[in-house]
Amino acid sequence: MKNFEAAISWLYDCLPMFHRIGPAAYKNSLENTLMLDELYGNPHRDFRSIHVAGTNGKGSVSHMLASVLQSAGFRTGLYTSPHLKDFRERLRINGKMIPKTEVTRWIRDFRKKNKQLQISPSFFELTVAMAFDYFAREKVDVAVIEVGLGGRLDSTNIINPEVSVITNISYDHQSLLGKTLPEIAGEKAGIIKPGIPVVISQWQEEVAAVFQTKALDAQAPLYFAGMEYTAEYGMLDTEGKQVFNFRKNNALVWPDLKVDLAGNYQRLNIPAVLKTVDLLQEKGWHIPVSAVYNGLARAASQTGLMGRWQVIGHNPLMICDTGHNEDGIRQVVQQLNNMAFKKLHIVFGMVSDKDPAPVLALLPRNAVYYFTKANIPRALNENQLQEIASQFKLKGECYPTVPEAFTAAMNVADTQDLIFVGGSNFVVAEILLYP
Repeated sequence: MKNFEAAISWLYDCLPMFHRIGPAAYKNSLENTLMLDELYGNPHRDFRSIHVAGTNGKGSVSHMLASVLQSAGFRTGLYTSPHLKDFRERLRINGKMIPKTEVTRWIRDFRKKNKQLQISPSFFELTVAMAFDYFAREKVDVAVIEVGLGGRLDSTNIINPEVSVITNISYDHQSLLGKTLPEIAGEKAGIIKPGIPVVISQWQEEVAAVFQTKALDAQAPLYFAGMEYTAEYGMLDTEGKQVFNFRKNNALVWPDLKVDLAGNYQRLNIPAVLKTVDLLQEKGWHIPVSAVYNGLARAASQTGLMGRWQVIGHNPLMICDTGHNEDGIRQVVQQLNNMAFKKLHIVFGMVSDKDPAPVLALLPRNAVYYFTKANIPRALNENQLQEIASQFKLKGECYPTVPEAFTAAMNVADTQDLIFVGGSNFVVAEILLYP
């Protein structure tokens, strides 16, 4: 590999990548992951970790935890997916992305090592191996590891973490994870390890028993964070940060807790962070109160998190959000309903391997839609999307590219209007790259 661009092109072009081509890239075993881990000397054993799974919220929880740990003085690795603008977003230490030279060197080294073994990894399997090796060589104190898809068969699921965290369970990737919420929860529960405490962010009646049974079988202490911690929403401060009062078992324990992640739905994610901190402190980790306050107040700025109710422009107000499944869109719509604007414009695209109907049924009918598709093979054709959306009385025009749809919205929007961009990670990614 001569340079970073060549290394990334090889990653994208030569390896099956789920987020671009869908289920065809999904591996239903950990065989490749275990071979790759052995090839690099089992680096996952060289650092402590926290494992985070779930349908919605796992990215936010991972970034908030990493920010808190970094604020507490720990050299903190963070592995997340997918990336939005730059591949290197996936691998960070203390908020800094892996250097381009390191990615290039690692890919070159892997291809040399693999000449005799002939392992055929997926894109995700290889990036997990890269992350574990990088964190081990850089001697991180702890790494927050976000599951890519599911949990039980996810490439990250070879770690033995300090705490396992599972966020909201919703319908997503049903063709791979199961048709019902309990089946999906069962795949997420696959990260529960013998004796390792597990934090569930919310009590969900439909799936609680799945986690209780799995935890009991594994003799893993189980905690439903949302049953202990409840949020009282205060306001936005002068910097635009959300301010919450958090009660633990009805006692006010975290007054004026600020978070720089927008979206009122973060009130459902923060309890998982607070409970995880409790458990780490019980294990002897030194995480002072100030680290929690500072870490949450600077979660996005310290870790580079993007795409969560992110304001990308003003006059008109422009917001993007990566919520792309039924529950994620429900949270987005609730947030939109709480906002003041003259007219709502929605730039929207989805992927073709998911049923769009449950999502489209939730969207507001009084908005003007700009149906589009991201520049990936998985994208749902904008004309098909418009046709299905019309069944739910959603009206708008079609645009073959995301920039064209966004430009059309900007050309007609009044300064008092709101432009929302979403429906797919890839639509948001293209907007964030928009000049």
